[in-house]
Amino acid sequence: MMRLPVKIAFTTSDNVHINAHFGWAKQIDVYEISDNGYEFIETLKFEGDLKQDGNEDKVTPKLEALYDCTIVYVSAIGGTAAAKLIKNGVTPVKAKSDDDKIRDVLDKLVVTLKGSPPPWLRKALQQKPTSFEDDLEEETVV
Repeated sequence: MMRLPVKIAFTTSDNVHINAHFGWAKQIDVYEISDNGYEFIETLKFEGDLKQDGNEDKVTPKLEALYDCTIVYVSAIGGTAAAKLIKNGVTPVKAKSDDDKIRDVLDKLVVTLKGSPPPWLRKALQQKPTSFEDDLEEETVV
């Protein structure tokens, strides 16, 4: 059973392209998407020295900010950050190139959701309960 709508995030430097490395991204655009379309929700902004390699603290605020997202599209992402996202139930997806436009990806996702999503997307959409209460409801179903 797919949960819709879901939140999808994009690392971006210009609010148009998926062109920012996850760890270095100063902004992440968040959209809500369903098989009926999508809507821009917010731009998450991150400050500080984000380019310093080995600075794991730069990832923590992003993980916290993306807790309710299903998928985050990135131009690149380190293995540790990707593993932490997956552990939190967020699926990282690498864009084909820095020229990939957020709206093009959203348009394709809407069409895909209307049809039959590929296995990775179905899994991402089922991956995590939306809240603690949903967890409880699932456990008490007899």
